[in-house]
Amino acid sequence: MGQKVNPIGIRIGHYLPWKSRWFADEGNFKNFLIEDVKIRSGLTKKLKLAGVTGIEIERLPKSMVIIITVSRPGVVIGRGGTGIEDVKKYVLEIIREVRKKNIKDLKIDIRINEVRNPELSAYLVAERIAGEMERRIPHRRAVQKAIERVRAAGALGVKVVVGGRINGAEISRVEKFHQGSVPTQTLREDVDYAQVPALLKRGYVGIKVWIHKKQE
Repeated sequence: MGQKVNPIGIRIGHYLPWKSRWFADEGNFKNFLIEDVKIRSGLTKKLKLAGVTGIEIERLPKSMVIIITVSRPGVVIGRGGTGIEDVKKYVLEIIREVRKKNIKDLKIDIRINEVRNPELSAYLVAERIAGEMERRIPHRRAVQKAIERVRAAGALGVKVVVGGRINGAEISRVEKFHQGSVPTQTLREDVDYAQVPALLKRGYVGIKVWIHKKQE
């Protein structure tokens, strides 16, 4: 197993649920799949300030439930729930674009979940490291600060891997940072994982984060 298996993907179906939960016949499968991809990428960009960590999609014959997990739910909800209506309109536009027809009888339900502890979310930690590196903060300082915050939040272990033309070097390299225990072959353990690219002056640098959480 080692480093080559996504810790989230290998646990799906055993200890974690699927992010997309629906059935479709051959005629609709392609459209549903494209819709899911576009909805996730679009909402992640649109709600970037809210700190989106996950988007789950459930489909029924005449309705769709989208569960968005964020660190700042107030940014999504808005005043009087106006933000929720904007999200619904945005999702309907994506569906119309994919299906190329008007959608009249489709009901969309948006649910917002709040991240209990943002410091234990691998995606938010990776995003913060990427943002600091893009602001030209030395990568070692950014990673060490992130590791300290994660450990202070109660994580059993954290591992960060940075790969690419670090500090503008001519030859790309990989640097690993590790603290605590991060089991890679124990499926029962709760390990969160995320990978985020950082666009620096000399090109992209990849950031991977593993966080070993305590089981509740």
